Amino acid sequence: MTDAPDESLQADIPERDRLDTGRLSAWMRDHVDGFDGPLTYAKFAGGQSNPTYKLMTPGADYVLRRKPMGELLPSAHQVDREYRVMAALHPTGFPVPRQYGLCQDDGVIGSDFYVMEMVEGRTIWDGTMPDLSPDQRRDHYHAMIDTLADLHNTDHEAIGLGDFGRPGNYFERQVGRWTKQYRAAETEHMPAMETLIDFLPRTLPEQTRTSIVHGDYRVDNMKFASGTEPRVAAVLDWELCTLGDPTADLTYYLMSWVTVPEGRSGVMGLTGAETGIPDLDEMVARYCARTGRDGLPALDWYFAFNLFRLASIVQGIKKRFLIGTASNAKAEATAARVPMLADAALDFARKAGA
Repeated sequence: MTDAPDESLQADIPERDRLDTGRLSAWMRDHVDGFDGPLTYAKFAGGQSNPTYKLMTPGADYVLRRKPMGELLPSAHQVDREYRVMAALHPTGFPVPRQYGLCQDDGVIGSDFYVMEMVEGRTIWDGTMPDLSPDQRRDHYHAMIDTLADLHNTDHEAIGLGDFGRPGNYFERQVGRWTKQYRAAETEHMPAMETLIDFLPRTLPEQTRTSIVHGDYRVDNMKFASGTEPRVAAVLDWELCTLGDPTADLTYYLMSWVTVPEGRSGVMGLTGAETGIPDLDEMVARYCARTGRDGLPALDWYFAFNLFRLASIVQGIKKRFLIGTASNAKAEATAARVPMLADAALDFARKAGA
């Protein structure tokens, strides 16, 4: 929900989002192997959180992600964490872009940023995948769940990410974090959010596994190989990544199966042989087989938690829109989704005993 950068390029870039190409070119020459100017750039139209740019040179294109300018919410926009996790994963063969460098000197473009490889391929914005055949849809969905399982199977200690998350119960930390973030961005009283803030910390599930969790794994936060090949070429938007319970990451992705189709990731009611989209049970079984799990607990609490978390994230977008620091022209429409997300979270919380 945080970014999913639209691959269209923005016609007019606000002054606060413009780059100093002279200083950036000097930094690129020092940090990016093979860089040779002149450098031009354009801003991707999407991206609710961290402004994202296409950097263009005669020899190669790159992607730059930066912290936004202006007043920021606490613990948000940690581009250094995005860079660190992708830099650690890339040598393992997990599909992420190659990382070229992280800059934490505000003197270059005004805020922290990193530069990475521009991965060619397809972004699929609509979970119904209208341009694919049923067999192709099934294979793409299998590729997505297999890639998520591979992430959760990665030995985070072995790739230098043993300190990437705090110890203790992941859900306790996350409920606390997103309650705090929601309070910092709160603009009006919402009874559904108040009920969730009371219910979730009283009913935390036990954490039995720890892995790298992406935090925003969904169809439009990845690139697929060109053509119709059912292969994930790159998983993107790692801003919310940490160490935690893989069940949280999995159930965030599985929310697509309980979300009404509306041109985003939702596929509720559209599974089966006619569409080729696997049903929820098939996806869970495939994930469990690949990760060696016997099964999953009841999912209602996890769906409530993930929708609460998503509502808190979108509330942050709403606050940034109101104070004028939202990076995406679609921020106002996105912000309007907060009550719907909160109500959906409350529905699942009630099924879980609230």
